[in-house]
Amino acid sequence: MAEQIKARIGFVSGGSSNMPHYNSFTPLVPQGVELDFQGLNLYGKSLYEISDKKDVILGRVKEFIAERKWDGLIVTAAPTEVLNPGLFDALGAAVSIPYTTALNACVHALRTYSAPKVLLLTPFDAKLNDLIVAHLAKAGVTAISPNSFAELAVPKKMAPDEVFELTKKNLAVAGKVDGIYFQGAVLDPIKCLERIEAELNATVIASNPAMLWYVLSKLGYKYPTNGYGRLLREWPAMA
Repeated sequence: MAEQIKARIGFVSGGSSNMPHYNSFTPLVPQGVELDFQGLNLYGKSLYEISDKKDVILGRVKEFIAERKWDGLIVTAAPTEVLNPGLFDALGAAVSIPYTTALNACVHALRTYSAPKVLLLTPFDAKLNDLIVAHLAKAGVTAISPNSFAELAVPKKMAPDEVFELTKKNLAVAGKVDGIYFQGAVLDPIKCLERIEAELNATVIASNPAMLWYVLSKLGYKYPTNGYGRLLREWPAMA
């Protein structure tokens, strides 16, 4: 008997549709939910190539929704949003299905856990980090970003132990915060979220779990899942 699909979610990247770090997202997806990865191929060597592409993004997203019959929409990557100011509101005017961006989902998760001050960890350079910090500040979140990775120098694959040690080191520099926010799946925390929360006594919000939690919650679904941090384990109602 074929599995019944309750929700078909479009997962739209500004880059390619087959980026290797998508593999870490797949285990998070509950049974009955289908994730449809689509890439816009709007950047290649530099993330900055996606700047000022808002109209292109909106047009392509609308085409995907019509053609692929999505129930919900995720537009991933903070750089896509901060390099196209107003993208979230423009999506709201353009689509009629529940949707989120990475930054929107994470801000809602941070509000849910009353975490207005966070350590921000990304694989981006200082300029992009500054744009993300400014965007979060407008949403009421103070982000401490003590480290940046010039020219995206983080390896494409970091072992979970390396991600844990990087987090521990930067948390010591950041001082007292209410949580840790991972943005950018190249710096993949999925396999060590539980360890970070347990050993560093911290609430961790990572963009991929947060986007999944947000859009499925908006669709009226709740899928508590163990092994990937507090947010998916508890699956709280949005604040």
